[in-house]
Amino acid sequence: MRSFDRKIVLEDGSEYPGYGFGADCDRVCEIVFNTSMVGYQEIVSDPSYTDQMVVMTYPLIGNYGVTDDDYECKNPSIGGLIVYDYNDMPSNFRYTKTLSELLEEYGIPGIYGVDTRKITRSIRDLGSRRVLMTSFSTTKEEALEIIRNTPVPHDQVSRVSCKKRWYSRTADHKYNVVAIDCGIKLNIIRCLNDCGCNVTVVPYNTSAEEIEFMKPDGIFLSNGPGDPEDVTEVIETVKALRGKYPIFGICLGHQMIALSYGAKTYKLKFGHRGGNHPVKNIETGKVEVTSQNHSYAVENKSVEGTGLKVTHMNLLDNTVEGLECENDHVFSVQYHPESAPGPQDSKYLFDKFIRIMEEVKENA
Repeated sequence: MRSFDRKIVLEDGSEYPGYGFGADCDRVCEIVFNTSMVGYQEIVSDPSYTDQMVVMTYPLIGNYGVTDDDYECKNPSIGGLIVYDYNDMPSNFRYTKTLSELLEEYGIPGIYGVDTRKITRSIRDLGSRRVLMTSFSTTKEEALEIIRNTPVPHDQVSRVSCKKRWYSRTADHKYNVVAIDCGIKLNIIRCLNDCGCNVTVVPYNTSAEEIEFMKPDGIFLSNGPGDPEDVTEVIETVKALRGKYPIFGICLGHQMIALSYGAKTYKLKFGHRGGNHPVKNIETGKVEVTSQNHSYAVENKSVEGTGLKVTHMNLLDNTVEGLECENDHVFSVQYHPESAPGPQDSKYLFDKFIRIMEEVKENA
């Protein structure tokens, strides 16, 4: 029987030995879990997982490899991957490399052969914690010392945001959208292109004056990693631009819109990650099955008196899933309507963004 060569050590001292794949390096991260049954390539390449080590609850990972067309960012920055059973012999005519080769290329460590069910229950019961992925020979005392001495990062958005603006154009476009990149998923841009939008993607710290100079029809606030309160630049930009242009925010963008109006955010015990979260649209009464990936949520009571109204609620824990200020043409959702991976119930939100931009242009 093959000997263990890697392990993870949580900050409470619990250890889980296993076998390494991907990059052979040590890493301290926040440990979280994802309940998606497919889409591990999109998860690995989602910038929102920066500095997070993801436990996949679905047991078999790697069986269809990775393809060149399914990345959600150009440079994956996930902290690490923890799986039960890793398959290094993909069965998929589209695959161009194995998952392990992808992780190795971008310096991302992985481990398999651990009890992912036990780890997931631990996260649900005790909450997300810090974790070290390291060599099996590292002692518990050494591991805990490394965790204690590793500072908690607050610069994730600045690391994953683009450094220069770039463009994604489509034929016969009708609208020009500026997307503020806090860790944007490429499928969001594809969805905007499909709706007839030329998209200019700009760094997170682009000023309101620069954005106004581009004369956009609408502004999009992207998803991204970390604490929304750390991204003060975007919050101030929203304050300066709300009411001037239609604004649509997703995930971190939703949280930053809330903060810009004076609402508050807080960290969830273990977050929402996966493609099976029921969300009720308060306006229509319909329930959408949604794809989610976030650690923070908007405090419901703090929305009162801000000018925002709650439009969507999570039916699992009654957290705020959508906000809107009709007077300012601003709206947002906590979940991912572009759903890569995930259900397609919420794509109507892109149509809503188009409709608002059209109405504003007609009334200008």
